[in-house]
Amino acid sequence: MVTVGTSPEDWTDYQQLAQSYPNQIYYSAGLHPGYVDENWSENVKGLENFWKGMTKPVALGEIGLDYFRLPKNKSDAEKMIFWQKEAFRFQLKIARQLACPIIIHSRSAFDDCVKEIDEVGVDWEKVVFHCFTEGIKEISMLMERGGRASFTGILTFPKNKELLKAVQHQGFNKLMLETDSPYLAPVPYRGKKNQPAYLREIGDFVKELTEQAVEYRSWENAIQFYEL
Repeated sequence: MVTVGTSPEDWTDYQQLAQSYPNQIYYSAGLHPGYVDENWSENVKGLENFWKGMTKPVALGEIGLDYFRLPKNKSDAEKMIFWQKEAFRFQLKIARQLACPIIIHSRSAFDDCVKEIDEVGVDWEKVVFHCFTEGIKEISMLMERGGRASFTGILTFPKNKELLKAVQHQGFNKLMLETDSPYLAPVPYRGKKNQPAYLREIGDFVKELTEQAVEYRSWENAIQFYEL
């Protein structure tokens, strides 16, 4: 499994887990937009150093933009968007220098995320939009650039037809599944604490392939993407 870093408070913990359980637990490091504020530049100091140690992250992330929970005050919201974009660009540039995989968090900010990635010029083949919730138009934009999406338990929720179409449109050569634990537990565990073991419930919704094919393809794609 990959434990996904969101702030300096968990990067070292996840690194230690990966050291303790080699070839079982891997980790990423990045400053999640939900933890970005006016002190973001201080919080990303030392981020690059994790790639200099013996147990390196398998990706930089999750990083990106999140406009879903902006402050209600317009001025405060504008400041938050500015800080998020600055932190996002800074980390994208680190990822470009490292030539490492990148995990993108995009919530109510898809077009801006794509624009920032385009402008920094990272290799889109190394980009995954995690917890994808958009539709055919958006996943087509990723595919045109060489990027991909990863899908969570939201696939199992009612009224998920557009999301299932997005899975089918991307195709199985880039199929990636995730739990986003401890959040977004799939049906029939919705509302409970999520866990990696529930990945099977998500895979069951990918109807075009047999269970064994979904297991194989999603596994192989994750191995390839994270360069494990």
